[in-house]
Amino acid sequence: MKYELPKLNYAYDALEPYLDAQTMEIHHSKHHQAYTDNFNKALAEHPDLAEMPVEELLAKVNELSIKDRDKNALRNHGGGYYNHKLFWEIMDPANKKDESLIKDIETEFGSVDSFKEQFSETAKTLLGSGWAWLARDKEGKLHVYGLPNQDSPFQKGHTPIICLDVWEHAYYLKYQNRRPEYIENWWNVLKLI
Repeated sequence: MKYELPKLNYAYDALEPYLDAQTMEIHHSKHHQAYTDNFNKALAEHPDLAEMPVEELLAKVNELSIKDRDKNALRNHGGGYYNHKLFWEIMDPANKKDESLIKDIETEFGSVDSFKEQFSETAKTLLGSGWAWLARDKEGKLHVYGLPNQDSPFQKGHTPIICLDVWEHAYYLKYQNRRPEYIENWWNVLKLI
């Protein structure tokens, strides 16, 4: 299977003023494209893995009987492909709500505001590059945590629900070193809660 850069369901400027069009275009057409291309190159080295869905591959990558450098390439570029794909999908200028998820969040965290505080703090305090996550474990419990680089909740046996890219390329053109401001403004375009 050859992966392609997913099309966005909105224009690059649709999330203004919270996420600027220039950052969105570079982030999507350059950074995400590079992860997509490099993921395909890594898969070309292992045709036996090419038909495995990316979610399954990320869940099993550490168990594969391949060289560590190949595992790293699949983890980093496959994670970069999937993480960005989910990131684009959960944002929407219409900010549509998922009432079922909201109920689960209220049950797990007490309120949506409590969840947002915990998630934002996780994103703000993640050292270096990585992602903040809301993920569900196999028992259905929700978890908030940060992961470095392009690591994925699939590697922990969890299903990702919400992710926030805190690599500097996601916000630096507009926010420079003001990651907390980027995080707070991002809540305005998250469509799920």
